[in-house]
Amino acid sequence: MIFDLSKDTKLNENYKLMAQTILPRPIAWVVTEDNGVVNIAPFSYFIGLSSEPASVLISVGHKADGTPKDTLANIRKNQKCTICMVEEKDLEKMHFSSKGLGKDESEAEQFDIETEVMVEGYPPAIKEVPSAYFCTLNQEIDLGGGMTIPLVLNVKEIFLDDRIITDRERLSISFKPVARIGKSYAFLGEEIEAPAIP
Repeated sequence: MIFDLSKDTKLNENYKLMAQTILPRPIAWVVTEDNGVVNIAPFSYFIGLSSEPASVLISVGHKADGTPKDTLANIRKNQKCTICMVEEKDLEKMHFSSKGLGKDESEAEQFDIETEVMVEGYPPAIKEVPSAYFCTLNQEIDLGGGMTIPLVLNVKEIFLDDRIITDRERLSISFKPVARIGKSYAFLGEEIEAPAIP
């Protein structure tokens, strides 16, 4: 069956098709701040773009009333965010933080998510995350319509918790991330060695 996205499907159906076939999608907590209010939001439309320059992409939607979500508004205004990788132990708090709150309400306070300033000049990171990226806005991408705005972010500093570094010399890292599969979450489970190329 072929779906012609220009005429066969609606926006919500496009999301269903893509969210259930691009698997798994890593989940990142994006932390922004404005006027002292810390905003924490999980994103599964998140991916690495380049290591030189180090950059990632997140796609941010709009609220039901058409106004920009707080993450988008805060990044546009302050040009910075902190991206925290989500681990299995934080699944519940991450899920709760997806609830829409008012502009002056903080998910950190509402859901008892502890944060700490790691890099001056950037929003705080969530405590005890395995890794965090401290990013500045590079550009917005105009997709030619729709309510989703992809943001290209340059990664300026990276935090790694010492506990996830398995080999300092080779800079090998291991932790237990959370992924999104359709409407559900998933843990990665068993790792498989790549076969030797003949």
